[in-house]
Amino acid sequence: MTAAQTLTLTDDLDPELFASLPALFDYSCRQYVDKPAFTALGRTLTYGALNHYSQLFADFLRDKTSLRPGDRIAIQLPNILQFPVAAIGALKAGLVLVNTNPLYTAREMKHQFKDSGAKAVVILVNFCDKLESVLAETEIDTVITTELGDMLPPMKKFIVNAGVRHLKKMVPAYNLPGATLWTSIFKHGMIPSERTPVDSGTDTAIILYTGGTTGVAKGAMLTHRNLLANMMQLRAVSKPVIYDGRDTIIAPLPLYHTYAFMFHCLTMVYAGNHSVLIPNPRDVDGLVKVMRKFDANGFVGINTLYLALCRHPNITKVNFSDMRFSGAGGMALTVNVAQEWTRITGCEVFEGYGLTECSPVVTVNPPGGVRLGTVGPAVPETLLKVVDDNGNELGLEEKGELLVKGPQVMKGYWQNPQATEEAFIDGWFRTGDYAQIDKDGYVRIVDRKKDMIIVSGFNVFPSEIEELVNSHPDVFESAVIGIPNEKSGEMVKLFVVPRNVSLTQETIRTFCKENLTPYKVPKEIVLVKDLPKSNVGKILRRELREQETQGNPA
Repeated sequence: MTAAQTLTLTDDLDPELFASLPALFDYSCRQYVDKPAFTALGRTLTYGALNHYSQLFADFLRDKTSLRPGDRIAIQLPNILQFPVAAIGALKAGLVLVNTNPLYTAREMKHQFKDSGAKAVVILVNFCDKLESVLAETEIDTVITTELGDMLPPMKKFIVNAGVRHLKKMVPAYNLPGATLWTSIFKHGMIPSERTPVDSGTDTAIILYTGGTTGVAKGAMLTHRNLLANMMQLRAVSKPVIYDGRDTIIAPLPLYHTYAFMFHCLTMVYAGNHSVLIPNPRDVDGLVKVMRKFDANGFVGINTLYLALCRHPNITKVNFSDMRFSGAGGMALTVNVAQEWTRITGCEVFEGYGLTECSPVVTVNPPGGVRLGTVGPAVPETLLKVVDDNGNELGLEEKGELLVKGPQVMKGYWQNPQATEEAFIDGWFRTGDYAQIDKDGYVRIVDRKKDMIIVSGFNVFPSEIEELVNSHPDVFESAVIGIPNEKSGEMVKLFVVPRNVSLTQETIRTFCKENLTPYKVPKEIVLVKDLPKSNVGKILRRELREQETQGNPA
């Protein structure tokens, strides 16, 4: 059974309105020139200012470096104003973006820089020591360094940068001779050119790295058309609850992440809305302070962040009376967390599903039609189906691998034709996720294919067990992995972060026995203080499996 979204893209949501992403930015910056675009660390850039700075950056890249259209430029920044300025400016100069996690190790940086063939990098000085250690092994010849407060007013800039360097000592020593200082690009009185954006000579706009379903990180090539289509698809679904040119959205997810980039740097820019950037989403106290300052209309997060906010003692002091949109993606949203967020804020959570290779949005729960426990139906002009291990299409409610076809699906993996070929079946992208589609087209993600545990021939999906365990009142969060077992092939191991110190392993085991088929009941239960997470707060089962292999189970 093949499912498709019944919504269509109207004339004002036609991806063909813009020839490229720079054309989109030009439209929004002129249409909303005096409206706020991005705020970070207390400073706000209007769309006019965003256009000014991004054009100066584009002029620098074209006139003062050896970079040419089509070259790759890595951006390794947290959520600060430099990110949208650098990203938009680089695209205006015809370059291809390579968004990079600022917390990458030197090894991870080297792989991404070498694989992408990046010729330039914009990097926060806090990470320059790692760049120095790998720079000689890359093709990078243009290094642009910036400090956290570089786009703040002079006095605040001095205080922030000095505090980071000298009080918090967060800038390790490094030596990068020939690097360009961010501030030198934007000297007082400089006037940006009126030149039109450069055609990169390639339809690829951005290369985003993902582990995909297997293997080492691969670069998903997303074209201007992919991203413009997905922007319009997401805007079509969110339009009833996000109003053009007037809304403020809190942005805690890092912009280098595919969902945050799509939502804040493209969709909200097209809508002429205001994104309040949160440099460190793990500082929940600081996040709540920002939320108390802005009477926001929207918020985008993931399950672990929603959970942490729901538990914060000051969350009830935030004014949610104007909140109309709460988006969730990146990991499964548990029903109890969604319900608690709605109870506290009065705003339901619109959970969606996507992958880096799909720009990323594939499905979204629509306003007025949210069904908890699902990720909603396909966004407009998107086809979905589930297949068995032999590629045979399955029917309603049957569990199988989810396949996607639509204008948002990537061009392919950068310089990896074999991986590209393996990712598609007859033009359908293989997600590597097990899913079910109901009669109304709503999708339920059962689990990652690679995370599935096989116990005595029975399929066990970690998310099912985790959702049950997380519903226990004394559990904060949990994670499930499979470990080898001579008798059953694999067995279920459960890691639990208690909310209550009185919680015991036996209490959890009894709870699982009362609610799960015997082969799903965890054979090992470990109480831990925390769980390994990615920079966006996604629980990393992979690291738990690696720790288990190395004999360090928690």
